Amino acid sequence: MRQHPGTTPRRSPARGGRVRAAGTGLTAALALGLATLTGPAPGAQAAPAPAPATAPAADNPYERGPDPTEDSVEAPRGHYDVAEDRVSSLEVSGFGGGTVYYPTETSDGTFGAVAVAPGYTADQSSMAWYGPRLASRGFVVFTIDTLTRLDQPASRGRQLLAALDYLTERSSVRDRIDASRLGVMGHSMGGGGSLEAAVDRPSLEAAIPLTPWNLDKTWRDGGVPTLIVGADGDSIAPVSSHAEPFYEGLPGSLDRAYLELNRANHFAPNSPDTMIAKYSISWLKRFIDDDTRYEQFLCPIPGPSTEIEEYRGNCPHGG
Repeated sequence: MRQHPGTTPRRSPARGGRVRAAGTGLTAALALGLATLTGPAPGAQAAPAPAPATAPAADNPYERGPDPTEDSVEAPRGHYDVAEDRVSSLEVSGFGGGTVYYPTETSDGTFGAVAVAPGYTADQSSMAWYGPRLASRGFVVFTIDTLTRLDQPASRGRQLLAALDYLTERSSVRDRIDASRLGVMGHSMGGGGSLEAAVDRPSLEAAIPLTPWNLDKTWRDGGVPTLIVGADGDSIAPVSSHAEPFYEGLPGSLDRAYLELNRANHFAPNSPDTMIAKYSISWLKRFIDDDTRYEQFLCPIPGPSTEIEEYRGNCPHGG
């Protein structure tokens, strides 16, 4: 198995994290307790009681929910309840409609959003399982239909961006979405389309091509943190001529990763898969939500296992 050394990430240090004033509160408490026991010295005025210590707020407002664990990130559902809305092709332009999955919770503010495209000849039903799986972790998810089932990757990339524009500008859930925190995913030619979308719109926060197919192998203009998922048994988009060259074609300074599934084929992303979900959730949480609690599932680089044939990437991440 090949393991590539880390590279210098392109993005600025993470905004997340907490700062704690460890000694101040303890010193004040001891002083207050001593004064209570002994009382003030003769002729001296009692010192005013110190203000109660307050815990500093998290720097990152998108770090939500309980601390993630292996069990929680691999579970079929997260802690948010999810609703869904069907969007007719007659209501939109630039893509073929789809289904929007979103958290029903409103008190947590806005969420990041992800558009997901199917592969060649497929429709949104082949990607439906990503909807509740990701939305229950705090994302608005749009699984889309393409204009035709024969659309090529470049067209699918444009349609992913059109879907994101619809979500943030016209959809019934637009007020729930932070338009600055968006990502794309896709399977096969939809995965190739997610690479195209990331180049066309470098303001995206994350891209996840799943067993992707594209005739273009070089993505040196890519500037979006990208997780590429391949399958060792893929005979339609073999990793040697698709997923691996795509990964190697991304800038070496980019936050990027390559996950190759063990004993899997081209259609592995079309059914619920724990490894795909685990690393997709972690990637989206890490880069769309800047939630550094999920870094533990991405770095250090996972080793080979019964589910993972190979994993490459740069660690630690800088985004």
